[in-house]
Amino acid sequence: MPPFLPSRIAILLAAACVAGCAAPGQAPAHAPLTPTAVREVNRVSWGINTTSLRQAESVGYAAWLRDQLHPRPAALPAAVSARIEAMTITQKPMAQLAADLAARRREADALPTEEERDAGRRDYRQELARLGNEARSRTLLMALYSPNQLQEQMTWFWANHFSVHMDKGMLRALVGDYDEQAIRPHALGHFRDLLRATAHHPAMLLYLDNAQNAAGRINENYARELMELHTLGVNGGYGQRDVQELARILTGLGVNLTGEPPRGGGRQGEVVRAGLMEFRPGRHDPGDKTFLGHRIQGRGMAEIDEALDLLARHPATARFVSSKIAAYMLADQPDPAVVERMARTFTATDGDIAAVLQTLFASPQYAASLGRKFRDPMHYVVASVRLAYDDTVILNTQPMINWLRRMGELPYGRQTPDGYALDEAAWSSPGQMATRFEIAKAIGSGSAGLFRSDDPQPRERPAFPQLSNPAFFQGLQPALRPATLQALGQAGSPQEWNTLLLASPEMMMR
Repeated sequence: MPPFLPSRIAILLAAACVAGCAAPGQAPAHAPLTPTAVREVNRVSWGINTTSLRQAESVGYAAWLRDQLHPRPAALPAAVSARIEAMTITQKPMAQLAADLAARRREADALPTEEERDAGRRDYRQELARLGNEARSRTLLMALYSPNQLQEQMTWFWANHFSVHMDKGMLRALVGDYDEQAIRPHALGHFRDLLRATAHHPAMLLYLDNAQNAAGRINENYARELMELHTLGVNGGYGQRDVQELARILTGLGVNLTGEPPRGGGRQGEVVRAGLMEFRPGRHDPGDKTFLGHRIQGRGMAEIDEALDLLARHPATARFVSSKIAAYMLADQPDPAVVERMARTFTATDGDIAAVLQTLFASPQYAASLGRKFRDPMHYVVASVRLAYDDTVILNTQPMINWLRRMGELPYGRQTPDGYALDEAAWSSPGQMATRFEIAKAIGSGSAGLFRSDDPQPRERPAFPQLSNPAFFQGLQPALRPATLQALGQAGSPQEWNTLLLASPEMMMR
């Protein structure tokens, strides 16, 4: 065995440290995690690291999972909080961002020469791109360092379920708020609240064209996707007439990016506005509608809430949403019996997402699936960085963004509203695997650029990954196949050892 590889003594010491690093004569704070519990932490989180294992071990897995299902406000590392607080999308409300950008675009369009106008529009597009990049960076920082790992996993899941593409129009200035206000607060709450938050958010209304939906000029785009992708599913028992009636219900629900206040005080029949969302009765079809077999009396904004209630509480929604969660957390083709139990919980709890997940986690099929769910690109990239650097805060998320762009799974980068695929077949092609090997090599060699400052004159702080850590010994090593162990034993350098571990078949699974 090469001299740089951990000795048996080092392995035993590291395992003892994971068990609590107790002083002589003192018992650990809690019994060590069982191998199954370690695999469960790996699935519930974005990927095990030493910190997550110690957190679970300090209270026991059952209590840790309860905390994950019902999280308190995330206590982020100080360096992460400072990075996020310094972002424009954090400092400026979405309405101000939109108003500032609209003013910038008007100023560019009013410049006297074509050359000046082109330069002004280019600056406008660059600012949009910067804001979109901030949103992606914040998503990655939260996935890497938030102690509320399940909340962050479900935030990613729901952002994909209620997918919007940031490159449409002004969405790059809106997706940060969409993630922070519409998705994350409801990721483990009630599905009805999540559905309403997305339905009222300007990012969704602009992306699926409901801002253009008006009486006499019906646009069915959002109505169709609201049923097919967000709630009932393609086989949910609705027809084209339901699409048309829901589109009529949604008329008048749009966006006001001007920053000008609406007239009236929000009483029935007057303009209603919340942030950039605006409901204009003058654009709404006032007639009665029949939707999913229910007569909905024409009464403006209240019709939308009634329709959302019908959708959120429909049995087809319980089944469809449960199947999507199971495909994400259990298996590409989840056991129908598990999905049925989840759907019953969904119905009995009025769409309590945490309760639905608890039903999944309690199933024997879940325990049997651990270590067998293929990691999509986002999971692979985040899990690799978490394992390599634990809670050492990276300085630059751009390499991660670039890797996700190469593999085709950028946050808010899916052009079509169906979201990214959840199955292995979508992400396991030879080209995908070759890219993962390159990523493993970049991280494993310490030359990935994750610790290069984002200053005008960037400097890189050396940070060689310490992959032979307690998370490896306790979480990964016991599951390594003989072929992987043999390859690691033949590595010619620490860099090669790191690369082989990160590119191993076991690292592709969760």
